[in-house]
Amino acid sequence: MSAISHQKTVAVTDHWFLAGLSVAARLDRVAMGMLRTALVIVLVWIGGLKFVDYEADSIVPLVANSPLMRFLYNRPAEYRTHMNKEGELNLQHRAWQQANGTYAFSHGLGTVIIGIGLLIALYPIKPALSAFGSFLLILMSCTTLSFLITTPEAWVPALGDANYGFPYLSGAGRLIVKDLIMLAAAVATLADSAKTALSNRRQQEGK
Repeated sequence: MSAISHQKTVAVTDHWFLAGLSVAARLDRVAMGMLRTALVIVLVWIGGLKFVDYEADSIVPLVANSPLMRFLYNRPAEYRTHMNKEGELNLQHRAWQQANGTYAFSHGLGTVIIGIGLLIALYPIKPALSAFGSFLLILMSCTTLSFLITTPEAWVPALGDANYGFPYLSGAGRLIVKDLIMLAAAVATLADSAKTALSNRRQQEGK
């Protein structure tokens, strides 16, 4: 390939690369809309599942070990011998969970989570309320992430394998640490919603 042909190839490649960057640079509003929609879907979905017994059972270790939340259960210290596996139906365990307040707490939590999702969804008409929803999600995410410190089940137990404890996250721990993404998304949507709310306020005051 001659030097001139090489230069032309580089120029064409550079042109398309810059064109791609230009398109990507205009996706910020689309991305923010997708991020906000994803938060709403996840929150409403997960919040809805909190009204189903198996999901309520799954969060018992997190709540029972949390100094901030264990008082919401009646018998938090006894949970290990009354856990149900996902898909399992053990009526004795379910009866204990009922007496523990597991399901009542989960229903209340589900209502709160769905409420946060709906607040965030109000962005097109009430950006200030959407910002408040994002703020609540920040608080919720920080609470959830604290479970990494308080929940023994968040880490691989010492059952013979050399890899246990920190930094070896269990299945529960891997689910919890993903809330770092939700926390970051909540901060981004909070800033965006607050910016829109302030802009709308200035426009109304300028009329």
